[in-house]
Amino acid sequence: LNKQTIKNKYPIPQIHDLLDQLRGATVFSKLDLRSGYWQIRMADDSVHKTAFRTRYGSYEYLVMPFGLTNAPATFQVEMNHILRPLFDECVVVYLDDILIYSRDMQQHVEHLRRVFEILRRERFYVKLSKSDFALEKVQFLIHIVSAQGVHVDPKKIETVRAWKKPENVKELQQFLGFANYYNRFVPQYAKIATPVTNLLKKNTPYKWEPKHQEAMQKLKQALTSAPVLILPDPERDYVIEADASDQAVGAVLMQDQGMDYNQSPTSARNYTGRTKLPDT
Repeated sequence: LNKQTIKNKYPIPQIHDLLDQLRGATVFSKLDLRSGYWQIRMADDSVHKTAFRTRYGSYEYLVMPFGLTNAPATFQVEMNHILRPLFDECVVVYLDDILIYSRDMQQHVEHLRRVFEILRRERFYVKLSKSDFALEKVQFLIHIVSAQGVHVDPKKIETVRAWKKPENVKELQQFLGFANYYNRFVPQYAKIATPVTNLLKKNTPYKWEPKHQEAMQKLKQALTSAPVLILPDPERDYVIEADASDQAVGAVLMQDQGMDYNQSPTSARNYTGRTKLPDT
């Protein structure tokens, strides 16, 4: 079915774009919708396309099943549609995760009321056991968010510490996929990662050498001691530090928020293929 489906190109939000909207908030609540996809009805003319056969007979879905290629985009469209009146004010949403943010508790109670009114009107149900209310610090999309900024989730730090040496390309891809998720927390990420990312190049034999182990240890150390990323204030000046070598280019965005210069997200990438730059 997925192979025959025309893909819905509706964009899933960029996580860092959502986090950047939380500037100035001190109180947070996170709502998790109960089996979110199952709260979306299938179009009548598409129900038969979900049919499957068992020894007890044939069945078809009346609600959107997990696994459909367009399920994430369809769900994001619906969430954006019903919660759009609260965007850029007190709500960010990523699929079935809804984060309500406010400057103080009094404001937060009002924001919660408005969100619940919308969900009740649209008949969406929240799973209370996986939701959190009125917190100063909340886990959202594998990050910890507070008034101070965005932190790496401590549980993920322990995962990094325990990560063993990759024995093959697949295991290396798994590690780099994890590390790349948090690359905004690591200055010079691309430069540090270059020795191990080179192992993923086409026609490169997988041979783990001391330089690869050293690069991996540097990444692990950087991730386990990652700084708190401040949430940028558009009313204050920015400072950009940038650098480049023949292998990578990187930059750090900083801002003076009354506590010397604080780090906002970093950006880095390797040059690919034959693209190289002269020394800078």
